[in-house]
Amino acid sequence: MKNIKRIARFILAFALILVSGSGFLSSVSAAEVSNSLTIENTGKTPHTFELYQIFKGDLGGENNQLSNITWGNGVVDSHGFGEASAKADSLTPENVKSFANDLVSGEKLKDATQSKKVAAGSSYTFDNLDAGYYLVKDTDTSQDKEEGAYTLYILKVVGTVTQKTKLDMPSVEKKVKDINDSVDKEHGDWRNTADHDIGDNIPFQLEGTLPGNYDEYESYKYVFHDTQSEGLTFNNDAVVKVDGAKLETGYEVKITDNGFTVTFDDLKEIEGITKNSKITVEYTAKLNENAVIGSTGNPNEVHLEYSNDPNNIGDGTSTTPKDKVIVFTYKLVVNKVDAEKEALTGAGFKLEKKMQDGSYKLVKEYSAEKDKTTFEFKGLDDGQYRLTEIDTPEGYNTIEPIEFKIESTLDDDELTLINLNGNAIEGEVELDLTPNIGEGSLTTDIVNKQGPELPETGGMGTKVIYTLGILLLGGGLIYLAVDRKRSVNN
Repeated sequence: MKNIKRIARFILAFALILVSGSGFLSSVSAAEVSNSLTIENTGKTPHTFELYQIFKGDLGGENNQLSNITWGNGVVDSHGFGEASAKADSLTPENVKSFANDLVSGEKLKDATQSKKVAAGSSYTFDNLDAGYYLVKDTDTSQDKEEGAYTLYILKVVGTVTQKTKLDMPSVEKKVKDINDSVDKEHGDWRNTADHDIGDNIPFQLEGTLPGNYDEYESYKYVFHDTQSEGLTFNNDAVVKVDGAKLETGYEVKITDNGFTVTFDDLKEIEGITKNSKITVEYTAKLNENAVIGSTGNPNEVHLEYSNDPNNIGDGTSTTPKDKVIVFTYKLVVNKVDAEKEALTGAGFKLEKKMQDGSYKLVKEYSAEKDKTTFEFKGLDDGQYRLTEIDTPEGYNTIEPIEFKIESTLDDDELTLINLNGNAIEGEVELDLTPNIGEGSLTTDIVNKQGPELPETGGMGTKVIYTLGILLLGGGLIYLAVDRKRSVNN
């Protein structure tokens, strides 16, 4: 009788307690005509649940007490556990997790009584069950995948029972900042898209959360995997914070071939972290010469690797889905032509960007080259620019510097470039910029005109005088010849 009362207290104590594990224990009542256990999969992945009978006996009484306890059909080797009734009598909320782990890791289980694959958000009923305590666990290694998490143990006295799995996993989000440095002095808020100049150091942020059952883990591995496209170069300046407070130790930053990782081998070693904590990593990356111009952009992704099994201290991990931001950049294409729209050689240009303080920053400069008539200025942000002709084709007039602005529209939800245009600043020379969103280009023809033909020294007036002089000289010579002949004859 004393044994029965202690088991009753044990059962009631676990009625609402969740403990760590890759499954959960449940008791099924023999008083029911058909005992059953319905499992609701609340996770984000399919789960294959395996059912094992650990204890069997007679269930009855006002509090559904289990008596005459023996080892169940799911236990192949009870050696080391002792008598079933004594083992059941010894279980407490503090040691039941260890008992379940010993059953699984100690290879004490037979083939599952039943097993079933249950889709995410669905349920399944194990029915026609004999009275007893049942262990339900996920198939080994089945949750070592994206968004995977193993179920936890729960102990209940049941007849016909519906039990939700208690599953949770962390999440991660990535953000980027934007700036129009022709207008703004500081970067804006965190967002999903931005456009920048090649050479800019771009701020990025990673923000990770923790699972609701974080307290159930004895150790917890937590790794940020940041992957950058070829157009971005990590500046190795990561700052790690927990709930806004900077961390100096407890993690390792490692540069990889295409990004970097921030690894916490055991997050539990850092005091003060709870299931509600947020872990952030802030850093900058330079937009380099390999940046992709146009609507494809330069993506930057992150995913978390995290411990997925609160039963074990092992290395079992899963990953979150990737979260992505995109950085866009553009180009200006200048075609040098004459008044007839024919390509014109001998020109050179420089492009400068106007900064917020009124100064101008050189983007690129082209000197005149043989046969060069097209000039590309790559890696431009939105903002105000000045195009200056520094070499002029021989015989043509130099154009005045042209001030213009580039404007873009980004869809922060869809991560796309939806509009790109350029216009001359009011009051300046007319400029026709043709946009191509896919290529991220603004193209224009810069026309040079020849100078007017001015009168030359020794022009038409002089030529007339020369002609008249020659005629007069010729007439004079003829007159002298005739006059001399007359004199001889006389």
